[in-house]
Amino acid sequence: MTTVSTWRWPTPSGWPPLPLVGGVLALLCALWLTAPIVEVDFVRLIGSLGKMVGFTGQMFVTPDWNYVPQLLAKMLETIEMTILGTAIAIVLSLPMGILAARNATPHIAVYRLTRDVLSLMRALPELVWALVFVSAVGLGPLPGVMALAFVTVGFMGKFFAEAIEVVDRKAVEGVRAHGAGWLQVRLFAMLPQALPDFVGTVMYILDHNLRAAAILGLVGAGGIGYDLVMSMRLFQYDRLLLIALAIYLVVTLLDRASDRLRSRIIHGKQA
Repeated sequence: MTTVSTWRWPTPSGWPPLPLVGGVLALLCALWLTAPIVEVDFVRLIGSLGKMVGFTGQMFVTPDWNYVPQLLAKMLETIEMTILGTAIAIVLSLPMGILAARNATPHIAVYRLTRDVLSLMRALPELVWALVFVSAVGLGPLPGVMALAFVTVGFMGKFFAEAIEVVDRKAVEGVRAHGAGWLQVRLFAMLPQALPDFVGTVMYILDHNLRAAAILGLVGAGGIGYDLVMSMRLFQYDRLLLIALAIYLVVTLLDRASDRLRSRIIHGKQA
């Protein structure tokens, strides 16, 4: 009985194909040539490991328990900003996603225009838009919510459009054959098929927006961001530890909720 070595490549010669080897070598050469441009110095990186370990070790201190009430208030504000900004984005991005999908848009010109608008909305990060909205409406959580919603529409509209473009055409044709109109086809044939992807996208965006909202306070747009940055600048590791743990716990809970919700939608039962 002939045994096949686990180290043998699945090709007639047993070696990796030449295009793959050439591609890997070209990529490695490109990385090596471009490393000086971005000041990648491996000797410097290895030498800085001690400093990174030392900084991390300083965070393991006795937490400032007196800061907990303020932390909870700031985290609640951050979560509210995240949920409200995402909810506004869902309402706006769903119709834009339909218009930006090739198989759902009413006209190719509408498709191109909507795609360009979505690209413009996500071209700049939330922090930049927060600066714009702070200058327009003043300090506080409102400009943070506006920045999150604006950028999220750009990302979520693109994700929704791509989820709609891969739906099963047979179901769409079946609904259309029963006399369904333009809107009915999209509501009852396309959207139900794309629902699991929608849920996964929304939960991912919630995760992303929570982390984005955590730094918007840097420019006066509310949330825990201001306390986070000031704790780092003032070396208040007893507070920084609590802030990092709070953000980690909320992100983990969102991830668990996403898994359970997707399971119920896909399988019709709780995981």
